[in-house]
Amino acid sequence: MWWWVLPTALLIGAAAWATTEWLLQDLDKLPIAEQISARIAAARTALAAAAGVGAAVTLMLAVRRQRHQELATAHTTHDAAERRVTELYTKAADQLGNDQAPVRLAGLYALERLAQDTPALRQTIVNVICSYLRMPYQLPQDDRQDLDPGVPRAAIGGVADRSSPSIKRDPQEEHEVRLTAQRIVTAHLRYDDSPAPRRWWPAGHIDPNPRHWPDIRLDLTGAVLIDFSLSACRVGNVDFQDAAFSGDATFGGVFFSRDARFDGASFSGLAVFDEAVFCGCAGFRAATFSSNTRFRKVAFSGDTEFGGAVFSSGALFDKATFASGAGFNGATGLEAASLIGVRLAPVAEGVRREWPSAWQVASGLDGWETLRLAAAPDGGQAVEDGPDAAAGG
Repeated sequence: MWWWVLPTALLIGAAAWATTEWLLQDLDKLPIAEQISARIAAARTALAAAAGVGAAVTLMLAVRRQRHQELATAHTTHDAAERRVTELYTKAADQLGNDQAPVRLAGLYALERLAQDTPALRQTIVNVICSYLRMPYQLPQDDRQDLDPGVPRAAIGGVADRSSPSIKRDPQEEHEVRLTAQRIVTAHLRYDDSPAPRRWWPAGHIDPNPRHWPDIRLDLTGAVLIDFSLSACRVGNVDFQDAAFSGDATFGGVFFSRDARFDGASFSGLAVFDEAVFCGCAGFRAATFSSNTRFRKVAFSGDTEFGGAVFSSGALFDKATFASGAGFNGATGLEAASLIGVRLAPVAEGVRREWPSAWQVASGLDGWETLRLAAAPDGGQAVEDGPDAAAGG
């Protein structure tokens, strides 16, 4: 602070000189005795003025020094917090590589807690958990029986060979760890949009979904997922290409705000997409559905692709809405699909829509079109869907 000394001294001297000059003007007109008294009084006043200026400068310097100290303290505290978060994240991520299941579980819960407290890290932590679920994994014997035996093992999420010496984890323990990883991700994607209860007293804004992590992307390409449920969730881009769903897979009421890719995925159990909303592209090319499949009241707002998909037990598309392009070329097993109340929005010329040969497009009552089976499964004519088919009621 040495560079303040000279300006401060000059300011104090100027204040003293100016005060003295002002007080001693016309002093020569006074008697000698009064001149002496006036000079003494002027000197005292000048010193007081100089002291006041000095005190003001000192106060200003003290405030400035305090401000610098506060900024330095805040910066140090922020750096310490950042280091602490980094240490917690690194330790938790390292725990996922441990051979002991309890340690891996502790790492997952630590990551969850860190993501809840640090929104900036949520996508990164979800990426880490998704990476864990994409790792090679061999299902326990009971779960492997649920998978379609006709699906190549290489297509089932890269399932590892138990005989490999590099595999040290017990299949049942790893089964529980992976179920926990799935639940942690899906629990924070669920969104409750029910109206808040009315109160007679005024209240500030309360977040009805404090545990919801918005705009999260999921990359579960090739993952082995067990009884996976994303119901009532809101997500961004999701990628389930070549994923293997063991047991039931439920996506009821999911709001896909961006593209959703299920190309090449295999569903061994019930696959439920009832009331889901696809805002972007919905891709199911070459997907395999081995059990009952439901797309009731689904809103396909973007392009929909089911080319080459295999439905082994039929499918229900009742009251589904197709608002854009659709491709079902090469899809099989849809000859007995339920199409009650399916609605097709008018689209611009040139938008591609390809339906299975067993389906027939019919005109609706409001400019929209409907879908129905061209013929019944026994070869007879299809029965009319009813009055609500055209209206979508």
